[in-house]
Amino acid sequence: MMLGYYFDLALRAFKRSRALSALMVLGLGLGIGACMTTLSVYHVLSGDPMPGKSDRLFNVQLDARGMVGYKPGGEPNLQLSRFDAEALLRDKRGLRQVMMSGGRVSVRPETGKAFFPSSRYTSADFFTMFETPFAFGSGWDAAADAAAGRVLVISHELNERLFGGANSVGKTLTVGSVAMQIQGVLKPWRPAPHFYDLHVGNYAKAEDIYLPFATAAQLRFSRSGNMSCWAEAPGGDPLALNAPCDWIQYWVELASPAEAAGYRDYLVQYSEAQRKAGRFMRPANVRLRTVMEWLAHRKVLPGDIRLQVWLAFGFLLVCLTNAVGLLLAKCLRRSGEIGVRRALGASRRAIFSQFLVEAGVLGAAGGVLGLLLAWGGLWLVRLGPSDYASLARMDWEMLGLTLLLAFVASLLAGLLPAWRAASVTPALQLKTQ
Repeated sequence: MMLGYYFDLALRAFKRSRALSALMVLGLGLGIGACMTTLSVYHVLSGDPMPGKSDRLFNVQLDARGMVGYKPGGEPNLQLSRFDAEALLRDKRGLRQVMMSGGRVSVRPETGKAFFPSSRYTSADFFTMFETPFAFGSGWDAAADAAAGRVLVISHELNERLFGGANSVGKTLTVGSVAMQIQGVLKPWRPAPHFYDLHVGNYAKAEDIYLPFATAAQLRFSRSGNMSCWAEAPGGDPLALNAPCDWIQYWVELASPAEAAGYRDYLVQYSEAQRKAGRFMRPANVRLRTVMEWLAHRKVLPGDIRLQVWLAFGFLLVCLTNAVGLLLAKCLRRSGEIGVRRALGASRRAIFSQFLVEAGVLGAAGGVLGLLLAWGGLWLVRLGPSDYASLARMDWEMLGLTLLLAFVASLLAGLLPAWRAASVTPALQLKTQ
């Protein structure tokens, strides 16, 4: 009952000083809009791309390089050689394991010109390990890996482009110069960041074509991404099985911390065995990082995003300071009204509650304005050239946070003015009337 009364008093106060009220709403809206725009971008870019599972997925690093530039305990290469990746894959020491590389290969539709969509050459566990959602069909199995099967999975976008979104499982697609059968079609899927291969871009879109690594190797499909060689490759072919070059990403899924510790021991034993065989020159030096540890190690989140968040909160603080000043000025102008209410029996608590409700209503209006400005700010971000631009959207979590921030900020801004209003001495104000 009293809350409704205070709300009615707040609306009357806003009507009496519309310009001042509008200025406070605008200030709060600008601060909250700027803050939530940067926070929404930060929320998207720093999120967990595999929620609920990221602590069970591990990136594998081995140190297979020569002794040139060796520093004990230094960081190993980010990727594996083909020999090591295939050896780990054969051993199958994890619940699931994937070796892969990015690529570009031509696709020839039945009508129109050939084009080069982004491709991923991978092993069969890719789809179950990374929980890719399927609209039609499924991924291939280990038998297709072993036989270098002519099968592939395509993205939702490519299926829309080539088949109008219809179920294309079982149809053939000419990839390179080879006819391959479509095994599955994904639903829209874009993990952010693109954690499983950061070499193609931290926030790159997921690939359009997925096919067995063995098939791509057999057909000599072109690859993309970084490559590091520490010696001359046999026959000058850096993609050969025994080439001393790192260019393959390797991930393993492990069910528990105990399995992770055991797998790390296995990697050390493997490295020592390769050293004894003369392949590795350096002492065993392995890394096994979870998804979030891997992203932190690679410093995926752009540094300017963190700076923008701090600047936005600084701007919000300035806006709140201005709101406090304006509310104090408004309170002083209404000292006579407050004195009359106190003389008629209103308690200090009632006056304090009244002015705090006014600040809350002000914050609600500022929150709505801030929400509109945040949506506009995110729209401008999406127009930008960065690889994460299209990801800049506000979800329900950030929507709720926007309104909560507006409410809390307005209450904080209203504490001092409300306390000053409650401290007004009625006798002194009545004498001046």
